[in-house]
Amino acid sequence: MMIALAIIAAYLIGSIPSAYLVTRLRRHEDIRKVGTRNMGAMNVFYKVSFWDGLLVLALDIGKGAAGVALARFLGVGEIIQYIAGFAVLVGHNFPVFLKFRGGKGGASCIGILVFFMPWGIPAYLAVFGLLMLITRFPTLSYGAAFLVFFPIGWFVYKSPSMMIFTACLLLFILIRYLGRVKEMKEKGGSWRRVIKRSSFKDRF
Repeated sequence: MMIALAIIAAYLIGSIPSAYLVTRLRRHEDIRKVGTRNMGAMNVFYKVSFWDGLLVLALDIGKGAAGVALARFLGVGEIIQYIAGFAVLVGHNFPVFLKFRGGKGGASCIGILVFFMPWGIPAYLAVFGLLMLITRFPTLSYGAAFLVFFPIGWFVYKSPSMMIFTACLLLFILIRYLGRVKEMKEKGGSWRRVIKRSSFKDRF
C-alpha cells in the first residue's frame, strides 16, 4: 500500500504544471503556445519574464524534492524512493492534468538529485555558474553541471546505487531533449553557434 501510494503521489506531484499555471494566472497566456511551446522554466524565462521563470524554476525543483521526500516520509525503501524520483519526472513530462503533454524535466531532476545528495549543491552551482560565463547558454550549463553528481555520489556518499540512479535520470532527460537539440542545430547552423551564445538572451 505504501509503495503504491509513494509512486502514485510522486507522479501526481510531478504532474502539477507549474509553467502552465504561472503563465495562466500571472500573464493570462498559454505557455504551450509561446516560444518553444515547452512547459519548462527556460521557456518562461525567455518568453514571459525573468521573475516568472524563476518562480517556475523554484516550483519545478520543489516538485522533484517533494516527490522523493514524500516517499521517504512514507517509510519505503531506497529503491522505491528512486522509483518515486522517476515517477516525478514521468509526471512532469506526461502530466495527467494536461493530456500528458509536459516539459523536459531538467528542473525537477535538480530537485530529485539535491534531495538525495545535498552536498552536491555547491559543486553543481559552481560548475553551472562557470559554464554560464563561458557559453551564455543556460540549458547546456545546467545540463552539463549534472555530471558533478557522479563524483559526489562516489567520493562523498560512496553509493554506487546513487550513481546508477543519476545515470538513468540523465539518460531519460537526454532522450527527451534530443528533438530540441536537433531543432537548435538547424536554427543555429553550427554546433559552435549553438553552444557558445553571443548573450544570455540569444536563443534558437
